Amino acid sequence: WLLTQLYDFLGNWGWAIVALVVLLKIAFYWLNASAYRSMAKMKAINPKVMELRERLKDKPQQMQQEMMRIYREEKVNPLGGCLPIVAQMPFFIALYWVLLSSVEMRNAPWIGWIHDLSAIDPFYILPLLMTGTSLLQTWLNPTPPDPIQARMMWIMPLMFSVMFFFFPAGLVLYWLTNNILSIAQQYLINKQLGVLGK
Repeated sequence: WLLTQLYDFLGNWGWAIVALVVLLKIAFYWLNASAYRSMAKMKAINPKVMELRERLKDKPQQMQQEMMRIYREEKVNPLGGCLPIVAQMPFFIALYWVLLSSVEMRNAPWIGWIHDLSAIDPFYILPLLMTGTSLLQTWLNPTPPDPIQARMMWIMPLMFSVMFFFFPAGLVLYWLTNNILSIAQQYLINKQLGVLGK
């Protein structure tokens, strides 16, 4: 319903999708800010955690207890960064079905090379941009102390991005816009907390 209202106001489905993401970002601003603060704090304490893992690598139980103590002292929730993604998944899934089943979006152009938002981007420009923004988000996130998890942090966005090469352009546009706005918010919070580039 909201997407249709935005289309009636803007007269273009592509810009309606962008406006929908902006409205959702405003609605979830404080939830996202809380999650990004948690991730920024995780990034700030990462050197401590890495040193702890190295020092207590032969004592896994003590290492876990010490890590939990650090998280408590620093008021950090290691799972706090997952909340925005979980909260936004219903909207992502709903839009996916709208794009697949909506007659109005068939042959709906957006800009330049995008002539049909319900079809795959013919030049794969949106999926490539989405991949780039996903990798940038990974860089902004704290590096997990475990080397295997750290590698997976870089591999997962690439694997996830491959799927977007086969998704409708409108859906990729939704996720790309979401990524760009998330990066801007995360960048500002990281800069505010002094953890940018750590």
